[in-house]
Amino acid sequence: MEYFVDQDSIVRKIWGKADTILFIFAGAAAEFALNKAVDWLYFTGRLPADPLGRLFSTVTYSRQIIFSEQNAALQAIDKITAIHRGVEASRGAQIPDWAYRDVLFLLIDLSISSYELLERPLTTAEKAEIFRVFKRVGKRMQLTGLPDGYAAYLIMRHEHLQQNLVSGKLTIDLYNQYRKHLGPIRYQVLKQAQLLVVSPEVKKHLHLDKVAWLKLVLGGYKLFKLIKLEGFLRDALLPAAYKAQIKDLDRSYIQS
Repeated sequence: MEYFVDQDSIVRKIWGKADTILFIFAGAAAEFALNKAVDWLYFTGRLPADPLGRLFSTVTYSRQIIFSEQNAALQAIDKITAIHRGVEASRGAQIPDWAYRDVLFLLIDLSISSYELLERPLTTAEKAEIFRVFKRVGKRMQLTGLPDGYAAYLIMRHEHLQQNLVSGKLTIDLYNQYRKHLGPIRYQVLKQAQLLVVSPEVKKHLHLDKVAWLKLVLGGYKLFKLIKLEGFLRDALLPAAYKAQIKDLDRSYIQS
């Protein structure tokens, strides 16, 4: 059986661990709030009404693509494209290609930073492989202006971060929604997780805390894994309603 992503790929290792995915989730929550195209996410009303569910669905779709066989993965990408086209039709405008690229770029960036935070440094070849996988997703979505290789991606990623981030009323509103849906304690854990994985440009716009106390907790992460207590990250970051979904993330990886 042919898979969209090779079974021994570093991408599967990254997206096959629930704790790594939670940090990707946290970083995406930060960057989505700053993106100049965030008004598109507000257009349907789904993001402010259920920000955790909306972001979780982005993660779920990404994993579905990564762990599916070739045809199923392509169908999942086409479904995502069709959903976006429907939103464009309803609004009578087009989502700019740079906004699509921003999402692909942040998934690449956060895949790298989250895995390196929890596991080990990645080689340049592994980072290039992550880029190639997400570029294939972008090409299937018929996006234009995608970089040729990983080195070109790094340049374009930096340019996008300089040009496409802004802290405005929707940023404030979205963070208020995060606090509302997470509660005050988990909200602080979310911001700590963001501090550890997002780019310097994102940190600057969000004025995140200077002291990363969560990093001290992560110092014992490998020990927690050895004694099967690594789930503390999941319990600390997401409400109980998401526990079953988080467990499924690990289970589906084992079964694939």
